This record gives sequence, C-alpha cells and structure tokens, in this order.
Amino acid sequence: MSYKASKDRYENMPYNRCGNSGLMLPAISLGLWHNFGDVDDFENCRKMVHRAFDLGITHFDLANNYGPSAGSAESNFGKILKKDLASHRDELIISTKAGYMMWDGPYGDWGSRKYLLASLDQSLKRLGVDYVDIFYSHRPDPQTPIEETMRALGSAVRQGKALYVGLSNYTAEQTVDAIAVLKQFGIPCLIHQPSYSMLNRWVEDGLLDVVEEEGIGCIAFSPLAQGKLTDKYLNGIPEDSRAAKAHGFLQKNDITDKLLKTVGSLNKIAADRGQSLAQMALAWVLKDDRITSAIVGASKVEQIEQNIAALENNVFSSDEIFAIEKILVPLQ
Repeated sequence: MSYKASKDRYENMPYNRCGNSGLMLPAISLGLWHNFGDVDDFENCRKMVHRAFDLGITHFDLANNYGPSAGSAESNFGKILKKDLASHRDELIISTKAGYMMWDGPYGDWGSRKYLLASLDQSLKRLGVDYVDIFYSHRPDPQTPIEETMRALGSAVRQGKALYVGLSNYTAEQTVDAIAVLKQFGIPCLIHQPSYSMLNRWVEDGLLDVVEEEGIGCIAFSPLAQGKLTDKYLNGIPEDSRAAKAHGFLQKNDITDKLLKTVGSLNKIAADRGQSLAQMALAWVLKDDRITSAIVGASKVEQIEQNIAALENNVFSSDEIFAIEKILVPLQ
C-alpha cells in the first residue's frame, strides 16, 4: 500500500498556539496509548495514521511504555514514519514520555536522570528519528529531587534529542515547582498533559490557572474518559469494549448505574446539538481557551473522522452550559 498525503490536509483543522511559545498544535491530536501495539493489526494502525494526517492531525502522542507490549507503539509508529511519512517529518509533532515502569531493575521507572535519558535514547531508536519534538516527564517522582528530573529534561534539549519538554500528571503545585526549576536551567516548559474530561475535572482546581499564568500549553488526555463519554456504554457493556477486557484502566465495575444515568442525560443534550456524545465531550473540553489540544484514541479510521467532526460545533450556549453543569456538578 503506497501513501500520498492529501493536498488539502491543512484546510479545515484549527491550530492553536501552545502557551506563549511559537509552536502551534492541532485542536485534535492522535494518541497511540491503545490500539497501536504489537498485539494489534499493523495495517489498521497504518490506515489510522494516514487518515489522521490527511485530516490535519500533525501531532502524534506516544510514550515509552505504550503498546502492549511496552515500546511497540513507538516501533510501529516508527515503521509507518519510515514507510509513508519520512518526507513529511518536518510537518509532524512527535511526542514521547518516560516515567512509568519500562524495564526491570531500579533504573527502569520513575524520574531519575539515568532512567529518563536512557529511555529517550531507546525511544529514538524505536521511532527511527534523531529527535522528538516534545519529551515529557510522564509523572512526578516522590523519591527523586525535582531538580534532577528537570535537569534531565534540559539535557535532552541541549543534546538535540528533544525540541521542547513538558510535564504530565503533575499537580498544580508540582507544576509550579517544576517550571521554576526549568527556568533556572534556561529551559522553558512548553506544555502540561493532564487527564481532563466531563467526568474528571481535577485540572479546574488550580492547574488550568497555573498553565495560564505561566504561559504554557495544556493538552488533555482521556477527554472521552476511556470511552465512558461515548455511545458505547449507553445500553450496557459490549463484549468488545475496554471495560469488558480483563486488563486495562477501565473495568466493568466502573460502568455503574449512576454513570449510565449521567451519560444518558448528557447524550440527550448532545443529540439536541446534532452531535454524538463523544463529539460533545470533545467540544466541551476544547471550549476553554487554556486547552491547546485534546488527545483522542482510536481503534478504527471512522472514529478519527467522527472525533474531528466535533470541531464543526464547538460553541455552547449559556443554556447548554447550565444544563450540562446541572448533570455534572453532583459528580464532583
């Protein structure tokens, strides 16, 4: 299968400035957390990346441990990049992360300089690139001084292995501390990547204020709450869904009667807006100007197309906001 990128790929996707930086990110980014591992159909992965790029998605979000198996999402994306997108490398934003368990022993986890820089070297080999555009500390390490973790991020930039650095899963207070340390080393923090959705609003308690005050971008992962904010669970748990599987973050007991009632009510509002529940959930996350982009996952091309269609209606009336908040506030 040969691939030729669509000539009109930049015509419809909005690109938002990432904080005070010069970098623009697409409003929708593609995450390779699930469905791009060595247990998945490579040709389907390839088709999803092709279609995403044709629709204006220039940012592909990875981490060292994405798969399964760990590392295989990077390897598969590297193969797609080499086969199909090598000539478009300078049009792409490729991000990766290190911070969760990757290999055995005391040096394959958390936030030490040893782990972060070794992991980045491994990621570059799997991806087949000389540098990534964004390298994240995937989570704060309570045992390693924040100065060491941030200095390692700075080293990645100075060594030419990353153009920008970011944080993920840091609290508002930890983010302030990390940014201050990075400034001491002369390295700006580009972006923060937290989980954020209608059902998970912790970033509204300080973190969004921090990113605004510090002039950094914010990119939301799991804006569909691992699929809970889709029509997949409106009538129970399908056999092929994430919740039905024995592994992963979403479990059967997460799909409660209370949740089903909530998403059912939200779905009615979405229908009145002429959207699917997933499309409304994405539009809701992106309505805040402090959110630079939302990362979507996908298992098939059609899901990418449907998610991007959310951008066709991302304005909410005051009545819609009131109705949504009436449903969501009891969950907080």
